[in-house]
Amino acid sequence: MLKSDKAFSGFSVNDMAKAKEFYGKTLGLNVSDGPMGNLELKIGNGNSIFIYPKPNHEAATYTILNFPVDNIDAAVDELTQKGVKFEHYDMGDFKTDSKGVLRGGGQYGPDIAWFKDPAGNILSVLVG
Repeated sequence: MLKSDKAFSGFSVNDMAKAKEFYGKTLGLNVSDGPMGNLELKIGNGNSIFIYPKPNHEAATYTILNFPVDNIDAAVDELTQKGVKFEHYDMGDFKTDSKGVLRGGGQYGPDIAWFKDPAGNILSVLVG
């Protein structure tokens, strides 16, 4: 019934030009203009993520996109050099370090660091 190889995810942004710049140049991902005023973000396995404009956009309060990396410190350092600001959390034993990395040690899963796109949506890099 549902073809999982044709499934795709999507999310909204409030400024398509800023989104294209951020995803394409800052993050270095393959971004193209879509047929309906949207953007298509191609990820490693060839699937697309649908980014669409929404004038009354409200940023997601959860992680919308995770990027597995081999070395979280190198990824955080590289993105920081490109101007990405990482989120910092201090909620008891759920606390990020000075780089913004939650060192999971198994308790919360893999090491992970969160950051936001220009529309305020939450993304992450994590060891994977």
